[in-house]
Amino acid sequence: MKKLSAALLLLATTAYAQAYDNSLTEDAIKKRLAPIGSVYLEGDKAAAAAEPTGPRSGEQVYQASCFACHGTGALGAPKSADDWAPRIAKGKDTLLNHALNGFNAMPPKGTCMDCSDEEISAAIDFMTSK
Repeated sequence: MKKLSAALLLLATTAYAQAYDNSLTEDAIKKRLAPIGSVYLEGDKAAAAAEPTGPRSGEQVYQASCFACHGTGALGAPKSADDWAPRIAKGKDTLLNHALNGFNAMPPKGTCMDCSDEEISAAIDFMTSK
């Protein structure tokens, strides 16, 4: 009987001593289900602060969308001035066409699906001038 009492006492203590799991609280669940981002609809006054402020610079586009490949040379992406030289020799129009429509392992517009043609062009200018 003493062994059974000790076992029950140990079991009760273990069950009681477990840390409180707050992942199932109402606030924690709401936080997990909350939207990650927001969508801006033109004319939406409530979201006016999210309105685009203008075109991104070539450096901004490069840092946000191009660096993963062109900063590391992944999949043969041109990285250094030596890598860019033969491509630059083909002319800016060819570079822009390849960037907009895809070339070799690079998909159309790289990873910047929301970039304008002008922003892509600015990113090319930034990458080829480094």
